[in-house]
Amino acid sequence: MASRCLALSPKFAQRSGARFISTTRVLREEATTSPNLGLVQPQKRPVGGFRGGIIGFLFGFSLASAFAAYHLLDEYKLASAALQASVEELQASTEKVSAHVRRIEAVEKDLKALAQSSASKDDLSRVRAELKKVYDGLHIEFLDLRSHVWGMRQSLLSLFDAYH
Repeated sequence: MASRCLALSPKFAQRSGARFISTTRVLREEATTSPNLGLVQPQKRPVGGFRGGIIGFLFGFSLASAFAAYHLLDEYKLASAALQASVEELQASTEKVSAHVRRIEAVEKDLKALAQSSASKDDLSRVRAELKKVYDGLHIEFLDLRSHVWGMRQSLLSLFDAYH
């Protein structure tokens, strides 16, 4: 019957005594005088167990991932610092080794200079043989001189004995 009332024209509805709901005077006055309170909020559905489990899992996973990333970053910093210290130690030891190599090269250079200016065994044996020959020659000359002096002494003694 309501559908029939809605289908009737407003003049016919006024004559027959049937009125539309939207056209009643109370509703019209109420629609114009009442302030707009906004839309009615739809009721929130309570979070279901499945949805809560997924949200909890995602929250826990993101929290654990952030914690792991923090610790991974901290370990990376520690490893980087240890590597930097190792590189600095290596650089210092390399500088020490370089200094030792330079000293060794200087000693080798001095050794080469000494080797070139020093005599070899052959040179030494040759000089020794020459020195021996000179010494023997001087000894022979000394003996000759001594015999000559002894001969002169004998001559002088014989002359001295003859005058006395």
